[in-house]
Amino acid sequence: MEAMVPEEEVETRRVQVRFTTKLKAPLKAPTTSIAIPSNLTRLGLSSVVNNLLKAGKSDWEPQPFDFLIDGELVRMSLEQFLLAKGISAERVLEIEYIKAVAPRKHEEPSLHDDWVSAVSGSNPGFVLTGCYDGFGRVWKGRSCTHILEGHGDAITSISTINKKGAESTHVATASKDRTVRLWKFDAEEPMNKVRAFKILRGHSSSVQSVAPQPSGEMVCSGSWDSTINLWRTNESDTDGDLVSVKKRKVNSQAEESQLEGEAVSSLVGHTQCVSSVVWPEERTIYSASWDHSIKSWDVETGRDVLSLFCGKALNGLDVGGDSSALIAAGGSDPVLRIWDPRKSGSSAPVFQFASHSSWITACKWHDSSRQHLLSSSYDGKVMLWDLRTAWPLSVIESHKDKVLCADWWRGDSVVSGGADSNLCISSEVSIL
Repeated sequence: MEAMVPEEEVETRRVQVRFTTKLKAPLKAPTTSIAIPSNLTRLGLSSVVNNLLKAGKSDWEPQPFDFLIDGELVRMSLEQFLLAKGISAERVLEIEYIKAVAPRKHEEPSLHDDWVSAVSGSNPGFVLTGCYDGFGRVWKGRSCTHILEGHGDAITSISTINKKGAESTHVATASKDRTVRLWKFDAEEPMNKVRAFKILRGHSSSVQSVAPQPSGEMVCSGSWDSTINLWRTNESDTDGDLVSVKKRKVNSQAEESQLEGEAVSSLVGHTQCVSSVVWPEERTIYSASWDHSIKSWDVETGRDVLSLFCGKALNGLDVGGDSSALIAAGGSDPVLRIWDPRKSGSSAPVFQFASHSSWITACKWHDSSRQHLLSSSYDGKVMLWDLRTAWPLSVIESHKDKVLCADWWRGDSVVSGGADSNLCISSEVSIL
């Protein structure tokens, strides 16, 4: 069977292929083998599949697809791919197609008063941002419903705390003012300005990153003072971490209390700024530092149980991927590196992605995929990656200046903040 191919493709040697997919109807093409030109690239292959799918459907809208051969994404012509991988073109080639991972919609940016230095998509109901103006913000669509007010300097990190049984939304922020602050509010009730219910003091320099324990009982913070502090998120002094309770009058009547807490413990081992922390498991914290190292810490003993060195100052770190065991990090060069600490005898990265042209500011694994992650950079771009290819699946260029932070939101959107003072949302990304 001869396949319908785009007219612009030059006739070359043809190969027999069979398209397969795990996608459901109407995205399931016939599995009959067909002959196609060997010089087809991903776009040409996508045209062939769309021609197969639209047969007999007058209202068919073309869909973008990606293609896998032997589990690896095709990012060159078929002929080049087969040659590079040593695959024979004499047999019928099985090509699996999947939905292309690229945003299909870009929302109108939400402008802030200064650089957007922190963003979190950890709650599907809203997006959190932290800004150089010292304010945290809660966004629903393009509407700012809450302003978190109280920091005396730029917010560097922001995250939702998932507390079991909590009626209110709890949020943690870190700031250059050397504090971590905890906030609570009703996300369904717009109340404009929110005041922190607890201020956590103890770092002697700017706090660069904050991450909640999965149970929500504690948060950890990394600082320019080279330490990681652990703090309780409780609202009473049952655990003895409170040092003071401040009260103030609201509207000359009711009094509103504000707690101050001290660190439960400190993790010491880094020799320079701790730029990023994540807390993926109850007993394990990961940290990245400007001392070129990544460490894994046992929360109960306070000891580092793993140290990886990469030769570059690190800005961002995340843990995810296969069995939530892969460590991704980026920093003072354009390379996104991924380590698998389960591989004994080597501390070398198992993947290195080098398509950015400047420092990497953040990286984040997708919650529901073992293969996908994103990165942001001073080059003004957010890139979406799949471990099955060395090239980015998609390059998002919504910002007009450095991208300082990025995250996934709702599983199918990318949120990012930058030095252009914008929060950008790119949506309808098909991951699964």
